[in-house]
Amino acid sequence: MAQNITPLIAGNWKMNGLRVSLFEVEKLASHLTSGEPPRCTVALCPPATLIAAMNRIAAPAGIVVGAQDCHPAASGAHTGDLSAPMLADAGAQLVIVGHSERRTDHHETDELVRQKAQAVLAAGLTPIICVGETLAEREAGRADAVVSRQLAASVPEEAAELDVVIAYEPVWAIGTGLTPTSADIAQMHKSLRDQLVARFGAKGETIRLLYGGSLKPANAREILAIAHVNGGLVGGASLLADDLFAIISAA
Repeated sequence: MAQNITPLIAGNWKMNGLRVSLFEVEKLASHLTSGEPPRCTVALCPPATLIAAMNRIAAPAGIVVGAQDCHPAASGAHTGDLSAPMLADAGAQLVIVGHSERRTDHHETDELVRQKAQAVLAAGLTPIICVGETLAEREAGRADAVVSRQLAASVPEEAAELDVVIAYEPVWAIGTGLTPTSADIAQMHKSLRDQLVARFGAKGETIRLLYGGSLKPANAREILAIAHVNGGLVGGASLLADDLFAIISAA
């Protein structure tokens, strides 16, 4: 990981968690406050129903709370949707946009992801913008082209001035237990960094690049040591305090 970028370990709870699950947050908070402070930023992105309650436990321990999605509009007739200002009002500081599960399940386009990222920034929050290829795209030799297209079209121009985070999540590695080789991760993160620098200049050197996709305690130390990997977007392992703390410790 780049020495001048504070790593970010962000847990994505996805559609998991009830109020009883907050005991895991209490446990993580205890881990983080009972010893040496972590050398990374720690974040949890629960279902929206838990943001406010989680924040009351997490904030005193220095844990940042985020959300998993938002609508691109600040308000309006959009039944069932949540806007970035609403999420900020609940206590969120980060918002994941463009996760592959949103792109697949809800047919979200790069343009919509960009609009959501802009809405997050307009609300004073930080977007975690996800990019990543499918197995078929990788096997066809199109991984670089697909991820480059997503990066160019999903990241708004506001990233030149405001903080954004990019998460590379190969779709075929999410929740499968499979991971790319260290060389594959290094190549993709170097490509992402080069493209960000080409577009945003020196600012591109400081944008955090997270790796996601079956990141777990067993492989965290190896993956987080790869150049241009500035942290991780953690799925299933983030539901258990002990597993997430092991990944935090590896960072």
